[in-house]
Amino acid sequence: MMEFSFYAYGHPNIRAMHRNTFEFTKDATVTVAGDCIIGINADFKIPGFFVGSDKVRFDLDAGGVKEVILAELNPSFCDGNEMVVRKSGFISDRTFAIRADKASKDFSQEFREKLSDDKTKIEVRIRHVEKTDA
Repeated sequence: MMEFSFYAYGHPNIRAMHRNTFEFTKDATVTVAGDCIIGINADFKIPGFFVGSDKVRFDLDAGGVKEVILAELNPSFCDGNEMVVRKSGFISDRTFAIRADKASKDFSQEFREKLSDDKTKIEVRIRHVEKTDA
């Protein structure tokens, strides 16, 4: 099974209330206006084996509180600073995945509270979805 993982971190300004997207950024800070951002200081590097694949599963762990998201990859993703996952089919260079089954507002209240703590380290695992996972 092909997968990769990276880490991001919480921040007191993270609200995670966007209804259509969630985002990881390599930026070191965020304002409250960035209501889709769920992790800062992300250390992602996208491996080549994800190019051209189809469905993926995100396993997020924020201080022991977990969320799972299914989505479809955007093969033209090419942003080195931000990784956006969208519920819609809209594609831009920043869009890593589309047609996700959750956006930031869909995460549990407990998970969102963890994201607003700058001591929270968020583990992000992304893997290809096998037919048995769907």
